[in-house]
Amino acid sequence: MEKNVPKTLLPYSVAMSVYDKEDAHFLKQSIESILNQTHRTNDFVIICDGKLTPELYQVLKSAKDKYGDVIRIVQPKEKLGTSGCANLSLRLCKNELIGKMDSDDIALPERFEYQVRRMMLHPELDIIGSFIEEFSSETGETIATRKVPLSSKAVLKFAKRRSPFNNQTMLFKKSVALACGGYDTNLVRCEDYDFITKMLQYGAVGGNIPKVLLRYRVTEGNLERRRNLANTKAFIKVRWNMHRRGFSSLSDFIIPSVMQVLLFALPSKLTGILYKKLMR
Repeated sequence: MEKNVPKTLLPYSVAMSVYDKEDAHFLKQSIESILNQTHRTNDFVIICDGKLTPELYQVLKSAKDKYGDVIRIVQPKEKLGTSGCANLSLRLCKNELIGKMDSDDIALPERFEYQVRRMMLHPELDIIGSFIEEFSSETGETIATRKVPLSSKAVLKFAKRRSPFNNQTMLFKKSVALACGGYDTNLVRCEDYDFITKMLQYGAVGGNIPKVLLRYRVTEGNLERRRNLANTKAFIKVRWNMHRRGFSSLSDFIIPSVMQVLLFALPSKLTGILYKKLMR
């Protein structure tokens, strides 16, 4: 743990969105991992995007019954999509610090204690993330560790071509996120990367903790989603928007876009190697 930090840690909110195709068992594990933190949240906002399955609603009801007002379950009248849910969470979260959490991943018990302490020790930080451990959804075995740049300078440089954060580990300041305009609701994919680069271009200071604080669930469909046509188009669109905003150079746009096209076009075995070696 960091030294010379007040023993009383700042409160934080957690934002999660749930969709109808989620696995109820995975959702339960994810929620429990948040509510069993060594520094527990006092504000867990869960957005239900569209009608969920009875099994998912039962998981949410059980969590609400067990943890009470800490959990706020929100059911919008219409389906909002990923970006719309993220913006709604931004508005609803009551604390300045907001942590992201996906509904099928597992936060390690000290995740938010480490992150909040780091933000308190370095108040200039607006975003803090960490390494993640990718694990097989079928066996539970660790596949790999995804490391990300640590310093604010390295984060900014890395962001020109790839996301400098494991987005599901991010803890960020609400005021800065709102000031930069939040999430782009015109994007249906890669919205997290776009959001990150807007914050950095606005002047946000980011960093990462060199420690695994979250386990990221890998299924057979993960790589296929990364290499499909819709994801490829979204990837290129976000990078073109970054270039048009003046955040990245033309070469920063071209090189990763070519790599993404190769990821889409090459056979699956080769794309798996390409992703692990060059795009992880």
